[in-house]
Amino acid sequence: MFVALIVVHVIVAVALVLIVLLQTGRGAELGAAFGGMGQATSGRGQSTFISKLTTVLAVVFMSTSMSLAFISTERPRSSIVAPGATAPAPQRSEPAPAETATPVSPILPQTDAPQPGSGNTQ
Repeated sequence: MFVALIVVHVIVAVALVLIVLLQTGRGAELGAAFGGMGQATSGRGQSTFISKLTTVLAVVFMSTSMSLAFISTERPRSSIVAPGATAPAPQRSEPAPAETATPVSPILPQTDAPQPGSGNTQ
């Protein structure tokens, strides 16, 4: 049911975008830009088939949105670990070093410079 609701939601969303793009703009005349009375201020305009369809699609879109939000919070979360089970301890391929081991100093790169006191002066 969740997948079917998502499919309906996507179809309604695409249809709503297309229907809104098909409509003509209201109140976008030149007179409305300068304070004249256009369709936007004339109260309730004409109710066409496209405007009614837009309203129906908007209601369906909002109801599918709310339904998907409600269903997604009610879905049980699946886990790869069973409840109450403990994770296995990681296995090491080599033994752990002893606590009394001598610290290892970093290896410095070799240089061609003569060592002090070797008698090689130029």
